Amino acid sequence: MKIGISGLLYIEDISVSRIKTPYERFEIGQNIDVIIKEIDEEKNRISFSYKELLGTWDDNIKEFKQGTVVKGIAREIEKSKNGIFIELKPNLVGLAEYKDNISYGQSVNVYIKKIIPEKKKVKLLIYGE
Repeated sequence: MKIGISGLLYIEDISVSRIKTPYERFEIGQNIDVIIKEIDEEKNRISFSYKELLGTWDDNIKEFKQGTVVKGIAREIEKSKNGIFIELKPNLVGLAEYKDNISYGQSVNVYIKKIIPEKKKVKLLIYGE
């Protein structure tokens, strides 16, 4: 059902990947589905979530197998350069070992080194860059 209400979709509620701007996911005028996350009657505000509709970690990891090479998008580089977060899907991120000359938003091939379901972690290696 479509209804017309105004509310806020905070950037952290768009994706588990740390994106810099909503324009990485959406265009002005684009229709999207969201869920109501919170209604604050005191402030007369409604907040929404988009990432809740993108599936859980368990749902998303089913598409990936340990020992394979897949495409991802470089997102956040750890300040200490211990690793680079790689977005495999909008709601699935893995950590790759740090590699020079990789920048935010760059498409990279990654080798899935290890999937650790109990910790909801994916360990990656940037492959062939």
